[in-house]
Amino acid sequence: MTSFPGSPRLLKGALIGLDPLKPLASVVVFQYNPDSMTRKLDIRSSGGGDGADKSEAFRLTGPPKETITVSIEVDATDGLDEGNPLATTLGVYPTLSALEMLLYPKSALVIANAIAAQVGTIEIIPPEAPLTLFIWGPARVLPVRLTSFSITEEAFDTLLNPMRAKVDLSMQVLSYYDLKITNPGYTIFLAHQVAKEVMATTNVVNSIQNIGVSLKL
Repeated sequence: MTSFPGSPRLLKGALIGLDPLKPLASVVVFQYNPDSMTRKLDIRSSGGGDGADKSEAFRLTGPPKETITVSIEVDATDGLDEGNPLATTLGVYPTLSALEMLLYPKSALVIANAIAAQVGTIEIIPPEAPLTLFIWGPARVLPVRLTSFSITEEAFDTLLNPMRAKVDLSMQVLSYYDLKITNPGYTIFLAHQVAKEVMATTNVVNSIQNIGVSLKL
């Protein structure tokens, strides 16, 4: 990242787990924004198959199922240059741990369930993961479920803490099709769709203007 005083301030992407018990435990701001992001959209429809009702060919049952894949890099070099004690003693292990905890049930709940099972509780409710938000600029704040990620650790210190790492993340976007109306993610995704509709309308206006210029030429 450039330190030139006239350079624009770059917004950072982030993953935030909304856990009311530990609100600061799952906040991961990307040290470097990924150079690319892959998004895959699969339609949700009730028609179009063999033998299906032809009147249902264009019927949508919900928003598309969207999968996002990104690769992020973390490096302790910046922290070492600034004399950051965490970077000096632990490298990038705290950042990797914050990412991984988005996939772990809380240990306190695991222990509580184990105790409940020992005293004869018949039904044990599995713990829920925190509501995770993928933030990619002000126009894209999305509730997601981390489906998988792979970590490549590099350049270890004397205590074998990684000093650099690359993380390949795969996320499924959770829409109002997947969430209860009482879940905050329901409203967050709906707001995202409304913003996307505004963007699409803006594009239509721009396209009409371009068509008008072409006809004049």
